[in-house]
Amino acid sequence: MISVDSLSRSYGDFTAVDQVSFEIGKGEIVGLLGHNGAGKTTIMKMLTGYLEPDSGVINMDGHLISQGAERLKSLIGYLPENLPLYPDMLVADYLEYAAGLRGFRGSQKWQAISYAVEQTDLSSQLIKPIVTLSRGFKQRVGVAQAILHRPRVLILDEPTNGLDPTQAMQMRALIQQCADHATVILSTHIMQEVDAVCDRVMILRNGRLVVDENLVSLNQHTGLILETDANINNVNDSLKQFADITHIELKEGQPDSFQYLLTLSEQSDIRASAAMVAKNILEAGYKIYSLAHEKRDLEALFRQVNSVEGYHHV
Repeated sequence: MISVDSLSRSYGDFTAVDQVSFEIGKGEIVGLLGHNGAGKTTIMKMLTGYLEPDSGVINMDGHLISQGAERLKSLIGYLPENLPLYPDMLVADYLEYAAGLRGFRGSQKWQAISYAVEQTDLSSQLIKPIVTLSRGFKQRVGVAQAILHRPRVLILDEPTNGLDPTQAMQMRALIQQCADHATVILSTHIMQEVDAVCDRVMILRNGRLVVDENLVSLNQHTGLILETDANINNVNDSLKQFADITHIELKEGQPDSFQYLLTLSEQSDIRASAAMVAKNILEAGYKIYSLAHEKRDLEALFRQVNSVEGYHHV
């Protein structure tokens, strides 16, 4: 559906996006994650055709966006970080105006508005001025204008920004509902947002794409954390016959206690592996203070990405 190759964009001497490449398939919900200034918004603006890249290629639905931006924009729904709303307008009037900008006329216009209102549950707010709405309902109006034309690609920049926990939960449910009909790209700096709604995460750091990973794979346990009184040579000797252990790393060491990360092969059964590790260490005469699954999650990966200088996983 979307293919991006070597995308770059600078503002003067500042490189906001640096040689970014990725592909997104039809129906995926992809989270763009990174600190403020990582390049998320710039990438989104280039995907919508609002900004031109300095270099690189964007292909959407089999067509280069540089050669048919206006036609491809009809495929895209976009919610920018700063909501494109007119505070003094009634919600109904604003949606009518937005539908007109999308080229809807007559009965098609009202069908489009009815669809967007139903999807965003805005019927109770239609005759209210936008300025009087809560932040959550304003975000819903923003999403409504983005989906009026039933886009094939929905791009949302910080959609839960400023929402309270209940409003954020409602917005996540709305995003998942929209994904039934569109590929969704969601930009955020909130990891829980990606965990809650996305199939895949792309992490940006200083304008570069450093992680592109499926969340199911990311959250799988791939190792064991062992705390024991055995030193590294003792552990290696005790487990050297165990083929499912691909790597043993000393994480922390005290005079009488050592913590190890035991990396397992993809084919291994982590429960059976844990039982075998415990059996071998105890039979060798050493103590086990703790044995647990490695916690590998989005939060841990994000910390690693932003704490290791030069980290580049992709």
